[in-house]
Amino acid sequence: MWTTPIIAQAKQDAPELKDLIPDSAVDDPENWAEQGVSAGAAAQEDAPLPLDAEAPLADMPSVTIAWPDEVDLPQLDPLEAEEPIEFATFEEEIPEVPAGSEERISDELVLVFPTDNSLFPERDEFLDRFKSLSTIAELEDDDNLARLAVQARGDEELLHEMLRVYGYYDAQVIRSVGNVEESADVELDVPAARFDIIPGVRYRFGAVDLGNLGTGGNAFEELRAVFEIYPGDYISLDMITQERADLDIALGEAGFPFAAIEDPDLLIDHDRREGDLTMPVEPGGRYVMRVVRSDSPDFLSSRHLTRIARWDEGDLYQRSDEMDLRRAILSTGIVGSVTLTPVVVEEPQGDRPGTVDIAASLTAAPLRSIGGSIGYGTEEGIRLEAMWEHRNLFPPEGLLRLRGILGTQEQLAGVTFQKSNFHGRDRILTVDAFASTIDYSAYDARAVSLVSTYERVSTLLFQKAFSWSVGVELVATEEREVDANGVFLPRETYFVAALPLYASLDNSDDLLDPTEGWRLSGRLSPEVSDNNSVQSFYLRSQIDASYYQSIGERNVLAGRVRLASIPGTQVGNIAPSRRLYAGGGGSVRGYGYQEIGPLSDMGDPIGGRSLVEFSLEARIGTGLMDGAVSVVPFVDAGSVGEDDIPDFSSIKFGAGLGLRYATGFGPLRLDVAVPINPGPNDNWIAVYVALGQAF
Repeated sequence: MWTTPIIAQAKQDAPELKDLIPDSAVDDPENWAEQGVSAGAAAQEDAPLPLDAEAPLADMPSVTIAWPDEVDLPQLDPLEAEEPIEFATFEEEIPEVPAGSEERISDELVLVFPTDNSLFPERDEFLDRFKSLSTIAELEDDDNLARLAVQARGDEELLHEMLRVYGYYDAQVIRSVGNVEESADVELDVPAARFDIIPGVRYRFGAVDLGNLGTGGNAFEELRAVFEIYPGDYISLDMITQERADLDIALGEAGFPFAAIEDPDLLIDHDRREGDLTMPVEPGGRYVMRVVRSDSPDFLSSRHLTRIARWDEGDLYQRSDEMDLRRAILSTGIVGSVTLTPVVVEEPQGDRPGTVDIAASLTAAPLRSIGGSIGYGTEEGIRLEAMWEHRNLFPPEGLLRLRGILGTQEQLAGVTFQKSNFHGRDRILTVDAFASTIDYSAYDARAVSLVSTYERVSTLLFQKAFSWSVGVELVATEEREVDANGVFLPRETYFVAALPLYASLDNSDDLLDPTEGWRLSGRLSPEVSDNNSVQSFYLRSQIDASYYQSIGERNVLAGRVRLASIPGTQVGNIAPSRRLYAGGGGSVRGYGYQEIGPLSDMGDPIGGRSLVEFSLEARIGTGLMDGAVSVVPFVDAGSVGEDDIPDFSSIKFGAGLGLRYATGFGPLRLDVAVPINPGPNDNWIAVYVALGQAF
């Protein structure tokens, strides 16, 4: 049944208000109002009765749709009872943000850490690391807030990444950019970025999978002990990197030349608060070493390279031996580049290791060179030196050198043959022939010399704890001295044959710039001299000792002593060039070269048979030029006597101040010294320039 809505009835034409008010009401409104009461009642009587909502509706024959109460509706299945709604709950209460302590990094940067250091014990290391990486700390310049906001987003990501490095995977970093709050301990007037760091719980390692490391056989336990990460340890990405490097070194030193370690993978499980580490390791078999194979046998033969290798055939492969061989090949000076590759000769069988050779691929360096120098010194005047050499004229490592010196006190022409790594690693055979003239204040000499040595000594690349040298020396020299009137005496001819021996123990930490340790060396040279058919036998001997002690981080206290003696004959039977002298940059500073010793009537040194020297200096580091410059006050003392027992009665003292500039190959030395008790011919000041410390 359809009904017409009441709203539809309102759409009929409704009478206007003026039509409803009769004219009588307009003429006499008061009388009409009184009549209106009765009229309203009558109108109320004529009004329709109100509708009864419960009364049945009248029949409507035009409506054919049955009423709902006459239709049988299907019964609906009852709804199942709903389960009660469960709201999320936390097993633990969310902790409050701990009280923070501020760290001011710069005028624009503040970090806030928990006050309790146990919540983040890596704080100091973390701070140092962040300072070196922060873009705000590096690029702050103009107090621009927009620029600071951009940089702060980058620093926030950096902080999150760094926290994960230390195993804090639930950490929170709260960033704020603007003016630091008044509650902060620091006072910043410029716009600043503030980061409140809440580290949270530090995760631990779960499972640790090292792939096939167990196939390393008997070495497995030792290799596993090298990788010091175990389940339950705190996560540290730095530790993973370090332990991987340690394991790689251990594999290389334990006989595994083909070992491979893949990149580690760390799977974080936030439910367990753990990370499972997977780092596949393939040991690749264990091997011993045999020989070196050269791809340039006419240049450096396989036999020669095998000789200078530090292993013997059958020794377990060690990567350090391979790297040492590479350094030794490059240190020859005739090889520009070298590639060493292990080559399998025999595969491992069960517990028996296999065998490898080391294949060496060589690229030659320039073999010829020309060099020279020019200079002036208060000790030796003007000096010009020139040199030509071919470093592999006689393979392998057979050097030929031509050299010459022109100076106010020395002239020399010589030829040198040298064979490096001769019948052993770092062993050098040298044959040197030269003619020279020397004009010192003590003597004048013209000599022809032939010197041959076989030695094993320290070099700039290989400092050795024990060095030695043996040799033969043949000298023919004409020498003259000055008499009491300053006139040169007639020349005397000396023929000298010597067997110089040398040995050294070196416990210091650096060859050119030692800071710790000691050195002890000795020289012995039995000699025979013939002068005008008079033969003399004597023994030249010398002992040197030095000690170095660090004081603080930048300061070193160093001292040395030297004792020398020539027993066996009188001073007059020894050629002046073979006597003992003191003075100079490596002796007693403040005095000229070889100008300390017994004096002639003219005040010139004549040399002696005994010598004693002492030196003490403090090498004081400064902050100049990033710490490269140091200041060195020093005092030296020395004496030379005519007897074979050192004479302390005429000891000379010198003192001064030096500068050292540290370079990549050793310190450059500048010393300025004055003699404390000079002789009549000593200058009032002396200057020394050299490479390396004075001792």
